[in-house]
Amino acid sequence: FIAPAISHNPIGDHHDKLLSNFFAQPEALMCGKTYDEVVAELKKQGMSADEIAFHAPFRVFEGNKPTNTLLVKQITPQTLGSLIALYEHKIFVQGIIWNVFSFDQWGVELGKVLAKKILPELTEPGEVTSHDASTNGLINHFKRLKFQ
Repeated sequence: FIAPAISHNPIGDHHDKLLSNFFAQPEALMCGKTYDEVVAELKKQGMSADEIAFHAPFRVFEGNKPTNTLLVKQITPQTLGSLIALYEHKIFVQGIIWNVFSFDQWGVELGKVLAKKILPELTEPGEVTSHDASTNGLINHFKRLKFQ
Protein backbone atom coordinates (compact mmCIF):
# COMPACT_ATOMS: atom_id res chain seq x y z
CA PHE A 1 0.00 0.00 0.00
CA ILE A 2 1.33 3.42 -0.94
CA ALA A 3 -0.23 6.76 -0.06
CA PRO A 4 0.78 10.41 0.21
CA ALA A 5 0.00 12.30 3.41
CA ILE A 6 -0.67 15.44 1.35
CA SER A 7 -2.91 15.31 -1.74
CA HIS A 8 -2.25 17.23 -4.94
CA ASN A 9 -6.03 17.54 -5.34
CA PRO A 10 -7.57 18.24 -1.93
CA ILE A 11 -11.35 18.00 -2.24
CA GLY A 12 -13.33 18.14 0.99
CA ASP A 13 -12.58 15.17 3.19
CA HIS A 14 -11.84 12.79 0.28
CA HIS A 15 -8.18 12.39 1.14
CA ASP A 16 -8.94 11.65 4.79
CA LYS A 17 -11.41 8.97 3.66
CA LEU A 18 -8.78 7.54 1.33
CA LEU A 19 -6.19 7.48 4.11
CA SER A 20 -8.57 5.89 6.60
CA ASN A 21 -8.90 2.98 4.15
CA PHE A 22 -5.15 3.05 3.51
CA PHE A 23 -4.50 2.51 7.23
CA ALA A 24 -7.39 0.06 7.68
CA GLN A 25 -6.45 -2.46 4.98
CA PRO A 26 -3.01 -3.40 6.34
CA GLU A 27 -4.55 -3.64 9.82
CA ALA A 28 -7.26 -5.95 8.50
CA LEU A 29 -4.71 -8.12 6.72
CA MET A 30 -2.52 -8.25 9.83
CA CYS A 31 -5.18 -8.83 12.48
CA GLY A 32 -7.97 -10.51 10.56
CA LYS A 33 -11.18 -11.40 12.36
CA THR A 34 -11.91 -14.63 14.20
CA TYR A 35 -15.15 -16.58 14.09
CA ASP A 36 -15.85 -15.65 17.71
CA GLU A 37 -15.39 -11.94 16.96
CA VAL A 38 -17.75 -12.20 14.00
CA VAL A 39 -20.40 -14.04 16.03
CA ALA A 40 -20.20 -11.43 18.80
CA GLU A 41 -20.63 -8.59 16.27
CA LEU A 42 -23.57 -10.25 14.55
CA LYS A 43 -25.28 -10.97 17.88
CA LYS A 44 -24.82 -7.31 18.81
CA GLN A 45 -26.55 -6.39 15.52
CA GLY A 46 -29.52 -8.52 16.56
CA MET A 47 -29.15 -11.36 14.06
CA SER A 48 -30.77 -14.70 14.77
CA ALA A 49 -28.71 -17.86 15.25
CA ASP A 50 -29.64 -19.02 11.73
CA GLU A 51 -28.60 -15.68 10.20
CA ILE A 52 -25.34 -15.76 12.13
CA ALA A 53 -24.64 -19.32 10.96
CA PHE A 54 -25.21 -18.19 7.37
CA HIS A 55 -23.21 -14.93 7.45
CA ALA A 56 -20.35 -15.74 9.84
CA PRO A 57 -18.21 -17.91 7.52
CA PHE A 58 -18.04 -15.08 4.97
CA ARG A 59 -16.89 -12.52 7.52
CA VAL A 60 -14.00 -14.47 9.03
CA PHE A 61 -10.55 -13.35 7.85
CA GLU A 62 -7.41 -15.27 8.68
CA GLY A 63 -5.07 -12.33 9.28
CA ASN A 64 -1.30 -12.68 9.58
CA LYS A 65 -0.93 -11.53 5.96
CA PRO A 66 2.23 -9.44 5.55
CA THR A 67 2.05 -6.21 3.57
CA ASN A 68 4.25 -3.30 2.61
CA THR A 69 2.77 0.01 3.70
CA LEU A 70 4.55 3.15 2.56
CA LEU A 71 3.42 6.63 3.56
CA VAL A 72 5.19 9.52 1.84
CA LYS A 73 4.71 13.22 2.49
CA GLN A 74 3.61 13.94 -1.08
CA ILE A 75 4.10 12.35 -4.48
CA THR A 76 6.98 14.26 -6.07
CA PRO A 77 9.41 13.28 -8.82
CA GLN A 78 11.87 12.26 -6.08
CA THR A 79 9.40 10.11 -4.12
CA LEU A 80 8.08 8.51 -7.30
CA GLY A 81 11.63 7.69 -8.42
CA SER A 82 12.42 6.28 -4.98
CA LEU A 83 9.31 4.08 -5.09
CA ILE A 84 10.23 2.78 -8.53
CA ALA A 85 13.79 2.00 -7.36
CA LEU A 86 12.43 0.29 -4.24
CA TYR A 87 10.14 -1.96 -6.27
CA GLU A 88 12.89 -2.78 -8.78
CA HIS A 89 15.11 -3.81 -5.86
CA LYS A 90 12.28 -5.82 -4.30
CA ILE A 91 11.70 -7.68 -7.59
CA PHE A 92 15.43 -8.42 -7.88
CA VAL A 93 15.69 -9.76 -4.31
CA GLN A 94 12.54 -11.87 -4.65
CA GLY A 95 13.92 -13.30 -7.89
CA ILE A 96 17.15 -14.31 -6.14
CA ILE A 97 15.27 -15.90 -3.24
CA TRP A 98 12.81 -17.76 -5.49
CA ASN A 99 15.43 -18.59 -8.15
CA VAL A 100 13.55 -16.66 -10.84
CA PHE A 101 15.34 -14.49 -13.39
CA SER A 102 13.35 -11.30 -12.76
CA PHE A 103 15.02 -9.27 -15.50
CA ASP A 104 14.89 -11.91 -18.23
CA GLN A 105 16.06 -10.18 -21.42
CA TRP A 106 14.58 -12.90 -23.63
CA GLY A 107 11.22 -12.27 -22.00
CA VAL A 108 11.69 -8.58 -22.78
CA GLU A 109 12.47 -9.46 -26.39
CA LEU A 110 9.28 -11.52 -26.64
CA GLY A 111 7.38 -8.53 -25.26
CA LYS A 112 8.87 -6.32 -27.98
CA VAL A 113 7.72 -8.73 -30.71
CA LEU A 114 4.21 -8.85 -29.25
CA ALA A 115 4.14 -5.04 -28.84
CA LYS A 116 4.80 -4.59 -32.58
CA LYS A 117 1.64 -6.58 -33.29
CA ILE A 118 -0.40 -4.72 -30.66
CA LEU A 119 0.66 -1.16 -31.56
CA PRO A 120 -1.44 -0.82 -34.74
CA GLU A 121 -4.42 -2.45 -32.99
CA LEU A 122 -4.51 0.43 -30.49
CA THR A 123 -5.54 2.92 -33.17
CA GLU A 124 -7.55 0.71 -35.54
CA PRO A 125 -11.32 0.85 -35.14
CA GLY A 126 -13.22 -2.17 -33.92
CA GLU A 127 -12.82 -4.78 -31.26
CA VAL A 128 -9.56 -6.73 -30.98
CA THR A 129 -9.92 -10.53 -30.93
CA SER A 130 -6.49 -11.75 -32.04
CA HIS A 131 -5.03 -12.39 -28.56
CA ASP A 132 -5.91 -14.37 -25.47
CA ALA A 133 -9.06 -13.28 -23.59
CA SER A 134 -7.12 -11.27 -20.99
CA THR A 135 -5.07 -9.28 -23.51
CA ASN A 136 -8.10 -8.73 -25.77
CA GLY A 137 -10.06 -7.46 -22.78
CA LEU A 138 -7.31 -5.06 -21.71
CA ILE A 139 -6.81 -3.66 -25.21
CA ASN A 140 -10.53 -3.27 -25.83
CA HIS A 141 -11.03 -1.60 -22.44
CA PHE A 142 -8.18 0.79 -23.26
CA LYS A 143 -9.82 1.64 -26.59
CA ARG A 144 -13.18 2.30 -24.92
CA LEU A 145 -11.54 4.58 -22.35
CA LYS A 146 -9.53 6.45 -24.95
CA PHE A 147 -12.09 6.84 -27.73
CA GLN A 148 -15.48 7.11 -26.01
